[in-house]
Amino acid sequence: MKETDIIIIGAGPTGLFAVFEAGLLRLKCHLIDTLPQVGGQLTELYPKKPIFDIPGYPSVGASELVDNLMEQIKQFQPEFTLGETAMTLTKNDDDTFVVTTDKGTQIKGKAVAIAGGLGTFEPRKPELPNLEQYEDRGVAYFVKHPESYAGKQVVIAGGGDSALDWSIYLAEKVATASVTLVHRRNEFRGALDSVEKVRALKEAGKINLKTPYEVVGLGGEKHLESVVLEQEGGERETLVADAFIPLFGLTPKLGPIATWGVEIERNAVKVNNALDYQTCIEGVYAIGDVNTYPGKLKLILCGFHEATLMCQSVYNRIYPNKKYVLKYTTVVGIDGFDGSRKEAEKAVVKAI
Repeated sequence: MKETDIIIIGAGPTGLFAVFEAGLLRLKCHLIDTLPQVGGQLTELYPKKPIFDIPGYPSVGASELVDNLMEQIKQFQPEFTLGETAMTLTKNDDDTFVVTTDKGTQIKGKAVAIAGGLGTFEPRKPELPNLEQYEDRGVAYFVKHPESYAGKQVVIAGGGDSALDWSIYLAEKVATASVTLVHRRNEFRGALDSVEKVRALKEAGKINLKTPYEVVGLGGEKHLESVVLEQEGGERETLVADAFIPLFGLTPKLGPIATWGVEIERNAVKVNNALDYQTCIEGVYAIGDVNTYPGKLKLILCGFHEATLMCQSVYNRIYPNKKYVLKYTTVVGIDGFDGSRKEAEKAVVKAI
């Protein structure tokens, strides 16, 4: 059984930044994530999407932010268990915890931080009779590797930001044979500037825009070869297609975390935001999009703040007889530590 100070459930941006804040306190972290790679929603849902509300970055790509967070924390040598789902949480008599994954991996820690974002995701699938037949054979619900669509005739369906953004990205950045965006209304739900850009790309002949249409059928033998569209009013037409990407949103679910005894409100974990984002179970915290409290904002920025206060609370929990003296990284820096807890504690704490 592996042991650590903080078991972090979720390797998204909030979980990754928690490693940095814990590292400044010389607390070790072990992260568990269902996904096979770090980054959470940023990596899984929109790796190429620009993010505009990270302090100090007028714009930063989602995957670039993940890379920077990994670079920032590598000095603290966190451990990862990826591609496994945290299934059960057990609290021991000595107030430590054991988290067991679906593959039997067990991690023992002195505190647990649930940083699972919006939980696990299930795509909202269109009601097409033969849809499953073409899954992984031309039908995909996420764009994980945009370059794989080079030379292909791609049909995207949806009216929100994801459908707009990926249509723009594939049309501008990937040498696709064609990009067709299908939406059942003439109006879109996404950002106005994205809508305007799609219309401009349509005028330039780089996007084939079909509104108001719906995809009502798929065709092909071993692989997707065509999609059938139906216009409002009943008129149909068939498009040649190598790929169909329906982007109708995602349904978030907390998964096994909902059975751990934490208090749930509207599919989120309730925490005490007046102190340290602790749940109703002492020693178990929830940070980032997974939690809820009065005034909660689901922003990466807020998750970073919550991670910082959580780590301070965990330090006090682990070392109740020691007083942490706040030292600013601009003064003492973070380089030069050898990773030894004993030496690090001399640098950042004073015993009462």
